[in-house]
Amino acid sequence: MTRLRARLRAESAPADMHWSWSQLTTLARLVTDGPATTSDLAQAEHVRRQSMAETVAALRADGLVEVEPDPSDGRKMLIQATERGRLLSATIPAAREKWLDSAITGLLDAGEQQTLRKAAAIMNRVADSDTRPSGINRSARA
Repeated sequence: MTRLRARLRAESAPADMHWSWSQLTTLARLVTDGPATTSDLAQAEHVRRQSMAETVAALRADGLVEVEPDPSDGRKMLIQATERGRLLSATIPAAREKWLDSAITGLLDAGEQQTLRKAAAIMNRVADSDTRPSGINRSARA
């Protein structure tokens, strides 16, 4: 899984990419979930607020996000993706899916493709399960 994830990242990167994956995942979150504060983004991405502020600054410098006052609380600033940011974010999944589809259809026969679909369904069930071994505290693992 780790190797496949790394390969998907490599194959889905824009040719002129100079952004880090933390910057791109933050941008994708803004595109998907809408405007957010730096604190909200930091919590969602499991990083320190200061680290997220650096990420947002880099995205802002490249014109991928913009910052505006929160209309409901003028003390807060909301970060949102620009049109350029939305366009960049849209290219990544498309490139990833194109490479993966090509690899699967080019390397695997029909039986292997069926096995892969079954395995993916099983992995999704495991990932979506709410079961935990007794005695494990979810917050202690983070």
